Formats: sequence, C-alpha cells, structure tokens
Amino acid sequence: MSKNPDTSVLRDGTKVVVSGRDPQRFGGMVNPPVYHVSTVLAETVEQLKSKDHAEESGKQEMTYGRRGTPTSWALENAVAELEGGYRSLAFPSGLSAVTGALLAFLKAGDHLLMTDSVYAPTRRFCNTILKRFGVETTYYDPLIGADIGSLLRPNTSVVFTESPGSHTFEVQDIPAISKVTHEHGAKILMDNTWASPLFFKPFEHGVDVSIQAATKYIVGYSDVMLGTVTATKEAWPELRDCTGDMGQCAGPDDLYLAQRGFRSMAVRLRQHQANALLIAGWLQTRPEVRQVLYPALPGAPGHEIWKRDFLGASGLFAFELQPCTEKAIEAMLDGMRLFGMGYSWGGYESLLIPENVRKIRTAVPWRFEGPLLRIHIGLEDVEDLKDDLKAGLERLRDFRG
Repeated sequence: MSKNPDTSVLRDGTKVVVSGRDPQRFGGMVNPPVYHVSTVLAETVEQLKSKDHAEESGKQEMTYGRRGTPTSWALENAVAELEGGYRSLAFPSGLSAVTGALLAFLKAGDHLLMTDSVYAPTRRFCNTILKRFGVETTYYDPLIGADIGSLLRPNTSVVFTESPGSHTFEVQDIPAISKVTHEHGAKILMDNTWASPLFFKPFEHGVDVSIQAATKYIVGYSDVMLGTVTATKEAWPELRDCTGDMGQCAGPDDLYLAQRGFRSMAVRLRQHQANALLIAGWLQTRPEVRQVLYPALPGAPGHEIWKRDFLGASGLFAFELQPCTEKAIEAMLDGMRLFGMGYSWGGYESLLIPENVRKIRTAVPWRFEGPLLRIHIGLEDVEDLKDDLKAGLERLRDFRG
C-alpha cells in the first residue's frame, strides 16, 4: 500500500485489509507497531497543554498510554470504518465492552429495556450491578418489534438489543425497534457479535451504539480477550468520557493480535458460513433433531428478517433435540472427537455445549420441548464434522440408562 486509499469506495473484503493502517507513518511497515507505553513526555509546558487540548478535542494524539496509542487507534479506526460508525473504543473483554456501554448511557433512576435472549453475563450485570446502582431492568420478548413502544416509560433511556440472541437465536426487527426508541428519545444499543461488522451494519438500521465481543470473530483464534464499542457522532462524547473516567483500556499485545485476526476476518467468516449452512441443513435431516435455529437456513425461525437485514451469517447456531435425558446428552457429548466443549466461540475450532437458559428467561413462556445444544462450526472439513456429529447423535439415540 504505497499511499492511503480512499476506503469509502472500497468493498468490505478490501476494507478489512487496508483500514486502520498507515505504512507511510511508520517507515513503510505493513503492520502498525506495538506500543508498550504509559508515560508520554512533553518537551515544554506549551506542548504539555497542547496534548491536554488535543485529548479534549478528540484528536488522536498520544498523551498517556491509557488514553490511546497508534496500536489501539489502528484497530479502533478499522472497526469503526467497517461497522459504519463514527468512532470506536477497545475494551479488555467483550463483557467489559457491554458493561462500559451500558454505564455510559444509564444513571440512577433510569429504566432499561433488555432483550430476554441476551448473553447471560449481560443479564447478570443488569440484575446485580445496575440494580445496585438504581437502574431498573425490564426484559422484553426479542420478537416484539415495533410493539416495544408499549414498554417504554418516561425514564427509559436505553433499549438493548442482541440479534440473533446468543442462546436461542431470535432475530430482532432492529429497524422497527430503532424507530420507536428514537421517537421516545432513548438510545438503542446492540450486541452485534454474532454477525460481526461484516454481516450486519448496525448504523444503517438505526443503532446508536454497537458492541462486539472482539474475542470472537475479530480475533478469530481463541487466544485473546477483547471488546469494542462503536458509536454515532452524537453518542460518542458520552461513551468516550465514561470509558475514560472508568480507566478502561486494552493491552497492546492483545490489540496487536486482534489487528492480525481482523485482516483475515472476511476469509474466515465466508468459510464459517459455508460450513455452518452445510451442517445446519444436514442436522435438519436427522431424526434426533427437532429443529435447527440458524437464521440463514431457509425455513428456520427469523429467516425472513435475517434475509432482509443481514449480509451473511456466522458459524454459531443451536439445535433442539427430540426430548431425551441429560444422561443421553452426556453420552453424546463426552464421546465427541472434533467438537470441543468450551464457552466462547468464534475461533477456528468447532465447539458443542448444552444450553440451559430456560430458568432465566422471564419475558415469554419457554417455547422449546426438547433440550438445546449450541454449536459453533469451525474451519475443519465438513465431512469430518458430520462424521463426528453422526456418531454422537447415534450414541444419544441408542443410550439406555
């Protein structure tokens, strides 16, 4: 890259390669250097004051390690550009990105509307920390759409969405929810981790703040904890100030690894999607499976909204088994060869775990008859993954306990 291109005219597959980079600034180096820094010295009092002014005005000038370096800005600028927002900030984990974003726009006495299909640690934060700080949370049906207006109160300041839901994969009507939320004067936040900045453009659908557990697809290699929050220009000052006041920042080595993963994200996600579609379609044919919860699959719940609003699908979904015992599920999972059992997802490896969120859902009656398994389809050969699943489902079917 001999000079910085106009990325606004580039397609996303090219943006993930060139955005956030400035080789001319660093002597032609392809990747931005890793800055390990806390103190940044000024040569004069005037320069010291100018650094403070630069930070206040939002310029990306090094003043102190926690407040940003070329290492952090390279990733943050790339994420913001790909996602379509104004500016982005990096956090030390996906959960810290969620909690940091919520705290930026909530205060004591506020009311929060939270989708009932939300990531479980987000629910715990609402039920503990936010409750202790005087914020009331109401969980709503993720499929409520424009009827969210019936739940809005005078003190509702944030509507939080996650589409698809990370456990049961309901696809939310984000444009409809955004319209009603903004008419009320509240902010709409979205956990956009499942689709990544490549497959859903939150700001084109009315979202004010978009959150990524960058640990997942941005990093892509199961070796870094990281989060990002991207905001509109109007929402940016509140996010920036609250994040700075809480001292949130990510480590330089993690940021560097996330940049490396970011450059291959388009290629990886295409393969995750291709593999997941094949496995999801195959699971539909199995007698042990009651239904597959993968929005990209024709006929699956949420497919029509997914088709309207999304540009692609990732490798994470769930499937409902025919009613069976826990011991039968254990017989299936304990013998898997390629599918690991572990929390998180988004890496190159395939994962398979039982889902047990029935007891924590509060907004609508539980709609599943059999147990759920959450599956992440990695980059292995699809036929090998099918063989492993086939053997596992046969163990489940034949279990006599």
